[in-house]
Amino acid sequence: MTTADIKARIQAAAPEGKIPCAAAFKLAEELGISRSRLGELLNELRIKIVSCQLGCFP
Repeated sequence: MTTADIKARIQAAAPEGKIPCAAAFKLAEELGISRSRLGELLNELRIKIVSCQLGCFP
């Protein structure tokens, strides 16, 4: 899977520019990438994490 494919999947999972933390964790696993890599891509795509499991992002 290319980076463009991964970005497309991320954008499809966050059509409003937001993704819940638990969904992001699951998506990283489905895509076979680390959570930190997913975070980097979310930043690039300007997608915000919501409902953070650590309470960092409401």
